[in-house]
Amino acid sequence: MLYTAEQGQAALAICGDIMPSRRLAVFREPEFLALREILRGADACFANLESMVVRYGEGTPAIRTGTHMVTEPELLEDLKWFGFNLLSCANSHALNFGEEGLRLQNQYLDAAGIAHAGTGENLRQASSPAYLDTPNGRVALIAASAHLPSEQNRAANQRVDFRGKPGVNALGCETTFVVDKESFAALQRLGTSLGFDDQRQRAIDHGFHSDMQIGAATPTEYKYRGDRYVLGEAFDIRSAGDENDVEENLRQIREARRQADWVIVSLHSQDLIGRSWLTAKKRTEVTEQPDFVHDFAHRSIGAGADVFACHGPHLLMGIEIYRGKPIFYSLGNLMMQNETLNHVPAYPFDRFGLDNRATPSDFFDHRTGNGTKGHPASPEFWQSVAALCRFDKGALKQIEIYPVDMGFGQPRSQRGRPMLADGELGKTILDRVARVSAPFGTVVQRQAQRGVINVE
Repeated sequence: MLYTAEQGQAALAICGDIMPSRRLAVFREPEFLALREILRGADACFANLESMVVRYGEGTPAIRTGTHMVTEPELLEDLKWFGFNLLSCANSHALNFGEEGLRLQNQYLDAAGIAHAGTGENLRQASSPAYLDTPNGRVALIAASAHLPSEQNRAANQRVDFRGKPGVNALGCETTFVVDKESFAALQRLGTSLGFDDQRQRAIDHGFHSDMQIGAATPTEYKYRGDRYVLGEAFDIRSAGDENDVEENLRQIREARRQADWVIVSLHSQDLIGRSWLTAKKRTEVTEQPDFVHDFAHRSIGAGADVFACHGPHLLMGIEIYRGKPIFYSLGNLMMQNETLNHVPAYPFDRFGLDNRATPSDFFDHRTGNGTKGHPASPEFWQSVAALCRFDKGALKQIEIYPVDMGFGQPRSQRGRPMLADGELGKTILDRVARVSAPFGTVVQRQAQRGVINVE
């Protein structure tokens, strides 16, 4: 044996969403430092960077309803100190500060020596793997987002005679609504009576769209204002990934498989309609991703991924072992410092009728009803896990699951920083992981203050 990587041993730490806006390296709580040691002990430590690495005043703020998350470039050293060396940038925040912000973020991450994937000057750059060299082999990351605030966030291909479009490596999806006969007929009447059918046909006749893109009406299928409805016996919702986007990402996974020893695939999936989104009594009870996410995860493993990590719901979802490889449907938030920003653009203030004298705290208090609604009022958003995947001879042997507490109920100035959870809270978090993973046949065992999944 000549190379260490020939042993096929690696420890890959997989985390969920991180929203850093403050220093990390100044803190010394034992539970905080213990989590740091776990993450730093891994060969690669992955997370979804749900923020933009820019300085206040750089880029042009987008008009959006969410938070304009800012991680100043100096904080990247703190992220490295904590263990992060592999980040996805493919998410709904990728163009918070326009194309200029996207370029600056990639430059800052490059300068800090943090491998990152999911955005670029064109689709080829955005979809290409990022590589991280470690003592136990080369790790590749492919990152895509199924949730885009606008199609304008999508990266586009380059031509020999025209530059491409900067943006996100997108994984589009089409949602199909199954309705009964009465509802189907009502949609047809609305489309005809309100002129939507004529509008669609004019777009085809003038060459703005193809009939293939828009879709012709059939006795069992109808498009109403862009949504696809099919006639069925019972109401249902189905989703399928855009096959062109799927194939582009599978192509990059196969490329990474030939270029690296370990391959991680990341998908941002947020606010997409699935059965659990509709049946959950509360947003915090959502437990599963839409159908197309499961399909893409399985196909990614088939194309050569060693780990599939989904994120975006900001809640813990199940863990599936598929063909001996882990699929994390969401590990929740690992770092949530989204309410201690120094500055907020004008548009969010305007939505709440706040004038120029209002401060960031005024905005956050209005948005959350002084902490009585939204994320501050829901403990599930402040509880998560970090997963450590251990491989030996190229095969997954064990997943260690560490429960994480981010200080639900604490003042805004204190909450959002991760610590290992123990006692009853740690048990509650691990019990939830076990419950939402059970439908996949995954057994989570308790060992002291952590969960363990053994893979045969």
